[in-house]
Amino acid sequence: MNLIFFGAPGVGKGTQAEKLAERLGIPHISTGTIFRAALEQKKELGLKAKEYMDRGALVPDDLTTAIVVDAFSQPKNSNGFILDGYPRNLSQAKALETALRELGKEIDNVIYLTAPKEEIVQRMLSRGRTDDTEDVINHRLDVYRSETEPVLIFYQNFELVTEVYGVGTIDEVHERVVDAVKVNTES
Repeated sequence: MNLIFFGAPGVGKGTQAEKLAERLGIPHISTGTIFRAALEQKKELGLKAKEYMDRGALVPDDLTTAIVVDAFSQPKNSNGFILDGYPRNLSQAKALETALRELGKEIDNVIYLTAPKEEIVQRMLSRGRTDDTEDVINHRLDVYRSETEPVLIFYQNFELVTEVYGVGTIDEVHERVVDAVKVNTES
């Protein structure tokens, strides 16, 4: 099963992706984690990404996609994966679909976690991170709406999106996620 967890910053994608990955016995692949792994293993792709990160620049879409594809092409990931934090824009979504097709794979479901903006802002403020001010959070949400939400429309066109309400306890939301994955895999 190949899944993407999608939603605004602070909605709980990472938490829910991790819980579901553990439950299904498949890897949770987040871009931050695979960038760090590629660096630790001194892979050429990781070293290239580091050059951008050291300058404070965004890693280009094609390089990000290459690193993600390398991660889920590993034999240990052959039973499926959960992507979190990728794709972030339409260019990455299209590149991912092309790469998956070349590998004979496809995305089975896009879990779209939703929550009211006020809930997300409160969650992010309560994390206590110094860079999580209300202005910064609102800016991140604006960037998400302008750059990342078109990815949702892209996957909706393939009828792959299952919306899950992300408010409640971690376990309550997790049960909704599990139900959503079952519904989409049984149809």
